[in-house]
Amino acid sequence: MRFALSAEHRDFAASMHDFLDGADTAGAARTWAKGRHEAGLTVLRGLAQLGVPALLVDERHGGLGADPVDLVVAFESLGYHVVPGPLAETVAVAPAALTGETGERWLPLLAEGKALATVPVPLALDADIADVVVGADAVGDAEFVRSIDPARRLFRIPDATPLSGGRAFDLGVLAVSAQLLGAGQWLLDASVAYAKQRAQYGRLIGEYQAVKHLLADVVTHLELARPLVHGAAVTGDPRDVSAAKVKAGDAAYLAARTALQVHGAIGYTAEHDLGLRLTKVRALLGAWGDGGFHRERVLAR
Repeated sequence: MRFALSAEHRDFAASMHDFLDGADTAGAARTWAKGRHEAGLTVLRGLAQLGVPALLVDERHGGLGADPVDLVVAFESLGYHVVPGPLAETVAVAPAALTGETGERWLPLLAEGKALATVPVPLALDADIADVVVGADAVGDAEFVRSIDPARRLFRIPDATPLSGGRAFDLGVLAVSAQLLGAGQWLLDASVAYAKQRAQYGRLIGEYQAVKHLLADVVTHLELARPLVHGAAVTGDPRDVSAAKVKAGDAAYLAARTALQVHGAIGYTAEHDLGLRLTKVRALLGAWGDGGFHRERVLAR
């Protein structure tokens, strides 16, 4: 059986890239990290017009009733362009977790992009601007917790029930796995572009075999991770989802380390967009379960 994205999936990804290319998502991420959300919210409103927050909301509540494959296509683009905000929580988790009267109230608003959700796992992302909290009645007196990625503003919500399993949890893991893939692909693309323009000792650094080998390794790992993420979206099996998170995380981390080697000192500067992905990858490795947690799920019988 050959799995490949459909023409509709590819068109959807292209439309997202077209929009996000001109949205200054890097600038939005930097201001979001400082607690200024307007630029990021403008990007999120544009994504709502593309139907992103409506993907997994059922049609009865105004959503598209799409499937997890559509979700990972969207989130790979979101990871590539380092879009800030509680994306996995709002788009992937809340539609599966909110039921009953809470679902009736919030799902239509989430689908329209008029509300944001957060989920304690156990820390809650962007709880300061979330409209609904999965696992808690309200944000309450939330405590800010610093993240290695400044654009991931984490909070500890008193008396919240952390989400630790079930379909909603697995959809969150799947979304983050796709974000890691997207971030890794950006790091690879940026490294290749830099290697084609940076000269050292009279030659472009991309002409050196050692650099070629580094970049080829990243390509290999990303291409091995992508079908695992797509396959997990098809099966929905928790062990497949965990395997996808482990492999996507490993591939993105390799892409981050290689990008820093290829870029050299400029990669350490806060002004370079490389730094946004380096911290994002490092933070997402531990988000929604770290490698040890997911390896144990893969091995569980």
